[in-house]
Amino acid sequence: MKVHSLSKREIHDITDQINKTWPTNSIGAVKNLQAYVIDVNKRVLVGNNLIAIQLEPNLIIPHLTLHELLNHFPSVEVDMNAVKFVCNGANIMRPGITDFTPFNESEIVLVKDQTHKKELAVCLSLVDDVNARKMEKGIVLNNIHHIGDIYWEMKKTIRT
Repeated sequence: MKVHSLSKREIHDITDQINKTWPTNSIGAVKNLQAYVIDVNKRVLVGNNLIAIQLEPNLIIPHLTLHELLNHFPSVEVDMNAVKFVCNGANIMRPGITDFTPFNESEIVLVKDQTHKKELAVCLSLVDDVNARKMEKGIVLNNIHHIGDIYWEMKKTIRT
């Protein structure tokens, strides 16, 4: 695994992208970032109070271990029968969702379990919450980071 520090320009570009797609004021100033390269465009970004996953140049999502930061994001709750599937990378289907907070289409949305309210996955919404509530079946959220995936396991080896 390659690790390198990012330039001020790269940090500026990343924080601009985060500020466009994450909730307002969810992160403070970022001065230093290190990139742990996984694949061509995939890397874990680690800095002062920030751990994020860059999946594409314009897609940066929060890591599931940043509980305080995750409270800024919209979320859905899933019934306990769906937890196993979500933690294995399954997309979030309408029948398993028990509760919603407001969100837009193509927005970063968290998945939490119904009982403990623990974050299970970071997803991209395929529809907004209004249309999702009307659905009886179908995929509502595309699962892109979940407990137990490569980014979760990689975090265990990174010192922050």
